[in-house]
Amino acid sequence: MRCNRQTALIDSEVVLVPYRKEHVAKYHDWMQDPELQELTASEPLTLEEEYEMQQKWQVDEDSQSLLFYEAIIRTPTRHSTELTFIVLSRDGTTLSDQPTLDDLGVLPMIGDVNLFFKGSPSDEDFEVEAEVMIAEKAYRRRGLASRALQLLLSYATTCVAPPLPIPRAALVVRIGEANEPSRKLFEKLGFEVTRRVEVFQEIEMRFRREDVVWQAGREVVIEPEKEGQSGMGV
Repeated sequence: MRCNRQTALIDSEVVLVPYRKEHVAKYHDWMQDPELQELTASEPLTLEEEYEMQQKWQVDEDSQSLLFYEAIIRTPTRHSTELTFIVLSRDGTTLSDQPTLDDLGVLPMIGDVNLFFKGSPSDEDFEVEAEVMIAEKAYRRRGLASRALQLLLSYATTCVAPPLPIPRAALVVRIGEANEPSRKLFEKLGFEVTRRVEVFQEIEMRFRREDVVWQAGREVVIEPEKEGQSGMGV
């Protein structure tokens, strides 16, 4: 989305930056993996379709996109509005108060996190579905999915840039019933099981614990992507 395509979110473990052309090829490679397709309930796109989708996210007022440098993962599930971050890992890298694209470009890209908006905030059944994927296996089970989600959720519930902020009570997740690690992850973030859908073998969890505080990232402005820019080869 135009309103936040120059926003990066930074903390000690991960960074979130807009989904840009230089990230498309690697993301496309990830989504050829049958395991990731199953985990994200996604159908693979061609590389050309992926580039087209990235451009749509950059300019479409109905879509928002940020990329996590060890901070996120995107799924191609389509809803009216979506907020996306791709995950990059800092791996102990020291960053300045105002990092450049070159500074961020050396960080490994490891996954993405998303919020999918369903309906309008004025609708009685308005909800925002959260998802996370760590695509690089070497970075799994290190707490990075939790960190990425916290940055995303904190940003989305406090940023004043329509369609943000969103009410925490509107947050929902849907995961496979057998996916115990994801269930425990979201429970720690304040979600509780509210429904079981036997036909899909999944559970629905909604945010319920107002005492939970999410880790916020440091918000910085980065250079805009220039038309025709080829990428920085992350």
